[in-house]
Amino acid sequence: MTVLLSVFLMLGIYTYPVHAEDDEQDLHEKRMALYQKTETLTQIPWYYIAAIDQYERNSSEENKDDQLVSISIPDEIWYGLGNSSMIKDESMIQFFQGKGKDGNGDHKADHENPEDVLYTMANILLEYGSSRDEVKIALWNFYNRDLTVQTIMNTAKVFKKFNRIKLTDRDFPVDTNYNYSYNNNWGDRRGFGGLRIHEGSDIFADYGTPVKSTTYGVIEMKGWNLYGGWRLGIRDINNIYHYYAHMSGYNDDIKIGQVVKPGDIIGNVGSTGYGPPGTSGKFPPHLHYGMYQDNGYSEWSFDPYPYLRRWEQMKKD
Repeated sequence: MTVLLSVFLMLGIYTYPVHAEDDEQDLHEKRMALYQKTETLTQIPWYYIAAIDQYERNSSEENKDDQLVSISIPDEIWYGLGNSSMIKDESMIQFFQGKGKDGNGDHKADHENPEDVLYTMANILLEYGSSRDEVKIALWNFYNRDLTVQTIMNTAKVFKKFNRIKLTDRDFPVDTNYNYSYNNNWGDRRGFGGLRIHEGSDIFADYGTPVKSTTYGVIEMKGWNLYGGWRLGIRDINNIYHYYAHMSGYNDDIKIGQVVKPGDIIGNVGSTGYGPPGTSGKFPPHLHYGMYQDNGYSEWSFDPYPYLRRWEQMKKD
């Protein structure tokens, strides 16, 4: 540990203050450097650390987009239950059985220091081990929520596949080379199965029009649903669940757990649903596209229309 810290100090890659003039690319590079440094010190793969940070950044009620690191470890875990003065000296934290660690070689464990935070989080994982299954166990014991663990593991899978964290490309959910139309009908009333609101936007197109992934993510759900017919769900790296419904079928290679990127064809437009498996034709062919945000406690639908307009314009540009 001491030798590694000395090497990093010599290389001058320890402190990464974020200034207003730093652009987004610079911020991503600084984050990536810290994730990789933490992996070197702990042998916890960088993509797990990055995925935890990404999850917390998108779960916070605060806007943390400009923060270098967004992981928050409760004070009682960091400093120890008896350390009411929150003494940062690492030996005192250990005395009070806190988990705070010194990640930058100053002999203090500061919960506001990005390097200390990442090093501490990695060591919390390391208590269980560095394999995939051991990391899952550590995450469950830290968050006590299955969806949180699933989201972090999915994000780590995406980061690992593309070997980067800046994944900002997007695509429109149907092939824009085909005829299609849509409007803002999120929140409209629906009657099938009982009175409810429409939790998405309908994009009308001909049967067989290719349906595409709008984002980087992992296929989390696939199969028949009474309301949505043949439907598919993708969990992206921003804690958002993308729901595709009424499709006529799936692309041949689509499977649960598969990593996808913007533009990947996942199926075709259809008119399935509103009945048992195979029911089709009870309404005109269209893709129902929904978006659901998770904040670490609950998940809710929000209007995808503004995003569809933006992604459509990006394709035209």
